[in-house]
Amino acid sequence: MQNRFKSILEVCGIRNVNFHLLRHTYATVCIENGFDPKTLSELLGHADASITLNRYVHSSMQMKKNYVSRLQLTA
Repeated sequence: MQNRFKSILEVCGIRNVNFHLLRHTYATVCIENGFDPKTLSELLGHADASITLNRYVHSSMQMKKNYVSRLQLTA
């Protein structure tokens, strides 16, 4: 599967992306959509939710903007 992924990236001219990056993207999108961290951790096969949250979930610019706008609405 990874070889097929690399082939597709080459055809599309996309560089500096690897198959493992998809796990990070998946974890981030799941959290953004309200997934429970423990459930997500189990889906990814991690022993502890802290592994998922500390290594795989990244706050996106959109997520940051959403939280800042919530603060502005309550002020």
